Amino acid sequence: MSAAANWSYTATATIWKNLGISDGGDSLGFAAPVAIFCDYEGGLSKRLASLGAEIVVKNTIWTEYSSADAGDYILIGASTDADPLAAGADEVRQVIRYADTFDRVADDYAILTGV
Repeated sequence: MSAAANWSYTATATIWKNLGISDGGDSLGFAAPVAIFCDYEGGLSKRLASLGAEIVVKNTIWTEYSSADAGDYILIGASTDADPLAAGADEVRQVIRYADTFDRVADDYAILTGV
């Protein structure tokens, strides 16, 4: 963990990796939940237009966890529930990678959830 992350990523989030879709189109489910260190910002807004509603960011979670992908589920806080939907987790919509500018130990990631 970088020096900056050591003092800034003091919260916990839980992530469930999406195992994909079978050849038949059925969900393969989710891997066991993994707790990660993070920091976060919540914000919920929805823009309505003549063509419908636009998907907007619900939560931004900053972390050094590098394995998040769109389609995974993440929850701010700790959970041991095997089902991310039952736990109240949100779907990961996008993951953005940022350089570890100061220490060059581990890059940082913004995990964005949407509505």
